Amino acid sequence: MSKAPPDAAARRAVRPVICYPPENLPLPDMHLYTAARRDAEVISRIIVPPRGARCFRVPAGCFFRISCVDGPQVGDLDLWNAADMRERFYSGKTRALHGTHVSQGDRLWSSFPFLRPMATVVADTLAWYGTDEHGARVHDVIGTRCDPYTQRLLGGDDYHHCCHSNLTRALAAETGMTIREAEAHVHDVLNVFMCTGFTPDSGRYFMKASPARAGDYLEFLAEIDLLGALSACPGGDCGAEHSSDKARCHPLMVEIRRPREGAMKGWAPPPPNPYAGGHGT
Repeated sequence: MSKAPPDAAARRAVRPVICYPPENLPLPDMHLYTAARRDAEVISRIIVPPRGARCFRVPAGCFFRISCVDGPQVGDLDLWNAADMRERFYSGKTRALHGTHVSQGDRLWSSFPFLRPMATVVADTLAWYGTDEHGARVHDVIGTRCDPYTQRLLGGDDYHHCCHSNLTRALAAETGMTIREAEAHVHDVLNVFMCTGFTPDSGRYFMKASPARAGDYLEFLAEIDLLGALSACPGGDCGAEHSSDKARCHPLMVEIRRPREGAMKGWAPPPPNPYAGGHGT
């Protein structure tokens, strides 16, 4: 416990400063992306079963759409560079650059030393939700992913349909890696359709039932060739718990959509970050 100093009010009144001003970020060409996705052709569909996960691949310049099929369902999304899995989605830097939740126009950034856009959100049917009275928003890059290690720590039992486990098994099946090898590549996720925030009194991470319904989707442009893995969370809409065999769960669908020829004219995949390393030497 500590005693407030005489100038406590003045210290608290200091104005906050945005760490990474968004106006300094390279902007996606949303007019181009919006026009290109209108008549894009579906070239594959992947159904992710409840309490399971599946991998998918998306060529650079194509779109991928994650949809609720039958009802509200949270999904955990991992992304890698399909040609070099050292480059993977960096949720912490995405959060720092765009905020705790992402929507149309925001980008999913990759890990160091690459630090470039991997995917751009081009459509979000839940953009209307905004921020609710509890401070919750949708599609978070706050949380990690439900995992058996934390389940053992807090619940004292082993649960093998956590998103971490689902993603690990799916990646092993896709790549031929062993489970142990694949697990090392599974990383913090984008929680698609998840509705979350922080409590104002203690700053604790909370979740509430997803507002998603059958037909809702989040769609991206793949900025580079992607390998993705998506888990249909065992918590269903995550309105009560996120590691459960009791929650009602639904499948998710991933559609890969290819723009018509010439629709992405002038577009090129972003190059890796130009910083050359050396830490200033």
